[in-house]
Amino acid sequence: MSAAAARPDVLLLDVNETLSDTAPMAGAFEAVGAPGSLAATWFAGVLRDGFARTAAGAPVPFADVATGALRAVLEGVDDLGPDLDGAVSQVMDAFLHLPAHPDVAPGLAALRAGGLRLATLTNGTAAVSDGLLRRAGARDDVERLLSVEDAPGGAWKPAAAAYEHGLRATGASADRTMLAAVHPWDVDGAARAGLRTAWIDRGGRAYPSHLTAPELTAPSFPALAELLSR
Repeated sequence: MSAAAARPDVLLLDVNETLSDTAPMAGAFEAVGAPGSLAATWFAGVLRDGFARTAAGAPVPFADVATGALRAVLEGVDDLGPDLDGAVSQVMDAFLHLPAHPDVAPGLAALRAGGLRLATLTNGTAAVSDGLLRRAGARDDVERLLSVEDAPGGAWKPAAAAYEHGLRATGASADRTMLAAVHPWDVDGAARAGLRTAWIDRGGRAYPSHLTAPELTAPSFPALAELLSR
């Protein structure tokens, strides 16, 4: 990014997997007697069902989808340690107390120091974002904690209405707002809503060719801050 005028004013931050490190969820599943591999299956199902309800015009709060999907996944496990209700509660508690990725705190501090206004925009709750950032020591770097649950209709990202909620809440125009996310579907949705985009690619993966390419790609938040300072 070569010109200061080209830099965004606001950076909207996806939360689940972008800020939060979900790797410990495998251990949370194993702790109740389920295979750790079910963690990825469960979370993919949460996204699928949340997107489906939004597409059908009847979005459901993230916690309700996550709990229902978790119950369905764990019902197929023969050797649960706790009873089903206890296992669901234990795994959900682990999800609500995930750590942030190591690059988040220094990266958000650098982005804020570079003059960007930071706000989260999550399909989950603002309370979960708040807890995550406080545990990471990064809460003071983020101006607003936004959730699609507080938007009219409650549509999940990647629906355009979700990104429009972020724009209204921050008072920024789409061309001066950038979304940062690890999910290509989120990057694509934001781009289709007119926002600028940054893909946080911690794993060195290939970006799907059928989705709108990001304006910027960075392996971490400090690296994104460096790109935006040029």
